[in-house]
Amino acid sequence: MATEKCFTRGSAAPGPVPKGHIRLFSMRFCPFAQRARLVLAAKGIKHDKINIHLKEQPEWFLEKNPLGLVPTLETEAGEVLYESPIICDYLDEVYPEKKLLPASPFGKAQQRMMLEHFSKVAPYFYKIAMAKKKNADLTDLKAELKEKFVKLDEDLAKKKTKFFFGDSITMIDYMMWPFFERFEAVGVLCLLDDTPELKKWFNRMQEDPAVKACSHSTETHQAFIKTAFNDSPDYDYGL
Repeated sequence: MATEKCFTRGSAAPGPVPKGHIRLFSMRFCPFAQRARLVLAAKGIKHDKINIHLKEQPEWFLEKNPLGLVPTLETEAGEVLYESPIICDYLDEVYPEKKLLPASPFGKAQQRMMLEHFSKVAPYFYKIAMAKKKNADLTDLKAELKEKFVKLDEDLAKKKTKFFFGDSITMIDYMMWPFFERFEAVGVLCLLDDTPELKKWFNRMQEDPAVKACSHSTETHQAFIKTAFNDSPDYDYGL
């Protein structure tokens, strides 16, 4: 039954979660679902992935998650979780190999505080994409986003580390990456030219095996965004 194509309204429900696996309900172009895919890939977790049509969710999916959102995670025991930070924290705890979160409560709290800060940055992808759809002036939005980038750049410069919590990738890097991948697709990644440490981080992230396995090209993102602009998002684009 393995397929990348999304399940839509009227689709037959999938069978039980395969033994020794965990199931991720995803959508190929969703940045929040990509967070979960990155963690699954980085930790080498055996999983079953089912893509969902977010405009016409299958009835059986809405029974599992009435919000109809991805990512959603289902265990062999039928336990269901949703919201990307919750799912990723759960995966790191249940599958302790290659831990992505610090062991100390304070270290974990630091990452969560930074994720809260980044939650003010991520929406700029959608704001800029919508402004471009309306052919609106991007000057103010770009200036605001540049301010956010400068603060992230200062954080890296102060820490003198390759990634945000050390010289190896941790959870927060994977939480942030999907939006940086998409900033390139809406034409604002040039702002990194004024933030050298953040630009180095971006380049290092591109070389990570999990990132390579879970990313789409800029051209693919742009093509999907174009379908979304026409109010008929092609979740199966490129398949």
